[in-house]
Amino acid sequence: MVPQPAVEIAVQDVAGVCIAQAAGADRVELCVALGETGGLTPPIGLVEAAAAIGIPVHALIRTRPGGFTYDAAELDVLVRDVRAVVRTGAAGVVVGALTTCGDVDVDAIAALVAAADGATVTFHRAFDVVANPLVALDQLAELGVTRVLTSGGAARAIDGRVGLKAAAAHAAATRGRVQIMAGGRIRTQHVGALLVTGVDAVHLSARRAAVDPGPAGPGGGTGNYDVTDAAMVRAAVKAARA
Repeated sequence: MVPQPAVEIAVQDVAGVCIAQAAGADRVELCVALGETGGLTPPIGLVEAAAAIGIPVHALIRTRPGGFTYDAAELDVLVRDVRAVVRTGAAGVVVGALTTCGDVDVDAIAALVAAADGATVTFHRAFDVVANPLVALDQLAELGVTRVLTSGGAARAIDGRVGLKAAAAHAAATRGRVQIMAGGRIRTQHVGALLVTGVDAVHLSARRAAVDPGPAGPGGGTGNYDVTDAAMVRAAVKAARA
């Protein structure tokens, strides 16, 4: 039997985890500052609270915005964060590291996989700027990475279907040693077309803007923030199960 495609929701708080679970998502990627930076490592208290809810929580491990090339001190922090979130109850981690030439940083990823100590490892959208995606897939599989999050090299996953199809076909030809998860500005109406490419999962934030009813000042931002939208999550899950 062919496994049912999974739906992963990127969330930034406990409320988002609860919404994703209630709406039928298979797992969540937990991060903070998603809209502003593309996502950063969540605080350990948030990981602990999220992991207690029950749905598998995969914590993003990214200490700063910007590129994906890290020096020894930065890698040391990434490794420490991986160990910390796994000890706290995260089912997996989401990581990525590249060389200055645009290749997978094999040594860095090996260290991060070892730090995960058997927890699921996802390689994030740093994959979309690698020099040779199919070679990178083989490297990541050999390193013990479970899945790759990719838009197929496009700004939006829906526009990267050729790349997604090629990645999915390559993974299938190597007995599915690594899973392919489509992600990148996905809207719920895109889900069906993306699954046709053969990917194993779809990843979306399903978020909308909210306004804090309390006062906001110069030190607290604008008072606007993102929340997980239950209707969007339900629509994505329905599309994936169709």
